[in-house]
Amino acid sequence: MDMKLSKTFSPIVALLVNLLIAFVVYNISRIEFILENLSYFSEHLSFSYLLRMFGGGYMFDRSAIVYSNALYIVLMLLPFWQKENAVYHKLCKWVFVVVNSISLVVNLCDSVYFPYTLRRTTTSVFREFRNETNLGDVFWGEFLVHWYLVLLAIVVIWGMWKLYYMPRTNVKEFTKRSEKLRFAGVQLLVLIICVPLGVGACRGGLETGVRPITINNANQYVDRPTDCAIVLNTPFALMRTIGKDVFTVPSYFKSEQEAAKIFTPIHKLTPTGSFRHKNVVVLIVESFGREYIGGLNKMYFGGKYKGYTPNVDKLIEKSAVWYYSFCNGRKSIDGMPSVLCGIPMFKEPFVLTPASMNNYTSMAGLLSKEGDSTAFFHGANRGSMGFLAFANKTGFQQYYGRQDYDADPRFGKGKDDDFDGHWGIWDEPFLQYWCTKIGEMKQPFMTTCFTVSSHTPYIIPEKYKKVYPEEGIVMHKCIRYTDMAIGKFFEKASKQPWFKNTIFVMTSDHTNLSDHQQYQTDIGGFCSPIIIYDPSGEIKPGRVDGVAQQIDIMPTLLFHIGYNAGPYLAFGKDLLHTPAKETWAINYLNGIYQYVKYGYVLQWDGKQTKAIYRVTDALMKHNLLRHVPEQAKMERELKAIIYQYMYRMVHDKMYPTINNPEDQ
Repeated sequence: MDMKLSKTFSPIVALLVNLLIAFVVYNISRIEFILENLSYFSEHLSFSYLLRMFGGGYMFDRSAIVYSNALYIVLMLLPFWQKENAVYHKLCKWVFVVVNSISLVVNLCDSVYFPYTLRRTTTSVFREFRNETNLGDVFWGEFLVHWYLVLLAIVVIWGMWKLYYMPRTNVKEFTKRSEKLRFAGVQLLVLIICVPLGVGACRGGLETGVRPITINNANQYVDRPTDCAIVLNTPFALMRTIGKDVFTVPSYFKSEQEAAKIFTPIHKLTPTGSFRHKNVVVLIVESFGREYIGGLNKMYFGGKYKGYTPNVDKLIEKSAVWYYSFCNGRKSIDGMPSVLCGIPMFKEPFVLTPASMNNYTSMAGLLSKEGDSTAFFHGANRGSMGFLAFANKTGFQQYYGRQDYDADPRFGKGKDDDFDGHWGIWDEPFLQYWCTKIGEMKQPFMTTCFTVSSHTPYIIPEKYKKVYPEEGIVMHKCIRYTDMAIGKFFEKASKQPWFKNTIFVMTSDHTNLSDHQQYQTDIGGFCSPIIIYDPSGEIKPGRVDGVAQQIDIMPTLLFHIGYNAGPYLAFGKDLLHTPAKETWAINYLNGIYQYVKYGYVLQWDGKQTKAIYRVTDALMKHNLLRHVPEQAKMERELKAIIYQYMYRMVHDKMYPTINNPEDQ
């Protein structure tokens, strides 16, 4: 190249080369993401499919790279020849390497977090964990386990530093006025050209009518929602969800009244008999996926699968359970509103959205107004995960956490000996504490306990390490420990005077690590237990050939105990009085709504059906799109559910009253 042209274009060439390095780094992260979570993708991967996803990934990588490197691009193209010196370009190098190192680390960290959520992390994660004080400890533990990712990060960052291309220019070389003007003019021209090109890169295109790409756009490159995580990158997911409105009312119907003809979340109870004020006990078990429970997997593995929960299996024999049962989200803060308020997770966790400031209630709030004593128990620090705020908002009269346990002379004795060192009090002693405190509550009561032990960093008390040794995946020993704790809780509860007048419900907040393919599919990742145990025998034990979900728990229990104080909102249905063929479940994953009903799983992107599978197609291999007579009906019903959800969130219509049940 001519020396004059070399001086003029060298910063531009360097910019292009270095941005290419950034693209390479993003693709290294994508390959690592796939390998780290290969069990979730391997059944569906092929070379052509990978090419399609990597091709789609280019658009999202391009957007993230331009967003995050905007300052670097401007610094490199400033039309001033005076900046062409070693110090300035060393500064530019630092900006480039630091920014893209952060992007690399964020992507690598999210590859570890993915099995818990089955999606790329968004900005809601900062609100989710803003009150946690133990995250450093947790992260350090994960670093030790995933030391190879730390090594990979070091190698890639070193590679970025070494491969960084420095411009071959020096301010001293610009001796003539014409050279200075040529350099400035070319730099300015390229900078001006880069503005619309950068906007187009960030938006996903410059064509007329093109809306800025969102996370949902990843679905056009994949065959199933879970695979969106391969197409996306975490920096993009974070940047595209900063300050965004979560809920908008779709144009599926002209009005709420029109949608209500198909579906309404308003329950106007006309129960048979009087309000009986029975006790209600709800146990939410951390990460307690249906996969781990032998008693709920008799249909798989030739009936030989024993699972890791002998005590829960015994409970199931005395309980009502459903052939298909699901959680409504993939996080703890998804599970809380679903189980206790009948509110599912669409798009983002409800409690982290502005709609959480709306008027709404819970089972505890409704029953406390009728004279029930209510209490929420969580073995973590007060305020952890925002549970204290949630409990107060939804009408729980009392809250008991780690500090309350430690202050009790019968249990913690002020020594903090039962703290697991990470999250909270071990499940075994805390469930015993819960049972004791239940006995001190005035009947009738409604109480909930959220456990902590079956969670990363996957440890159990020292005295049980030989009893429950490592087996299968790291989660299994924790499940065995928690199952033991549950068994001891029911053993103690069964001896209490309040026991037979109590309805027990057990579920999980969400699922967790998996080692079986049928639980790694789009819908398999939402398989949670719904177990209802009534020692009085009023609720008959047995396996129901129907569909259950977390948002069904509240209306099921309220109807059963004869609650008749007025209408209330819950998106689920009464499981005990709804015909099996009319039971359904819904959840949301990477821009796709999944609707289970009539023996099928329908996947809807908000505009059209992407796929439909038989619910018995455990590996979701056979897409029956346009070959299922019920498809049109399922689409209408799903639209009505989504419309009602969005309409009521946006317009604060979540708390019906006796005088105005529809409009509220």
